[in-house]
Amino acid sequence: MNAPSTVEYLSNHAFFGGLSAETLSFLSNCCSRVEIAKGHVLFHQGETADKFYVLLSGNISIEMPAILGPSLVIQSLGQNQVLGWSWLISPYKWSFQAKATEDADLLRFDGKAILAQCELDPKFGYELLKKFAELMSVRLDSARQKMMEEWNPVGFA
Repeated sequence: MNAPSTVEYLSNHAFFGGLSAETLSFLSNCCSRVEIAKGHVLFHQGETADKFYVLLSGNISIEMPAILGPSLVIQSLGQNQVLGWSWLISPYKWSFQAKATEDADLLRFDGKAILAQCELDPKFGYELLKKFAELMSVRLDSARQKMMEEWNPVGFA
């Protein structure tokens, strides 16, 4: 996806709606296109987080690794969904794991460059923080719900 089409894509994307043309242009210059094959892990919990993604196609599961047994799938993300908020909040470590459940095509955004711009331009930073705070809330609520469903012992009120 070249820069003009990336700006157009972002301007029509629900998550990036309302951001200025200048902000969308900056974001488009901070992204590249990546592919991940089914079964591969995009990032692991605890690794350094310095990017975020938008799924163009495919499916990615957000997982919480278990000490024993399979990971707990928190959410399944598909086309046009945004993935990753840990790049924005210290200590900049992934809170979950992301794994491709189908071949996926993504836009990968350079979190370090975007975070540097947030420091230089507080208005830019605040606008992004508001959008990602909403995403964090949704992800954490989904994780809480899923953990309660999976790990609720019988007879526990």
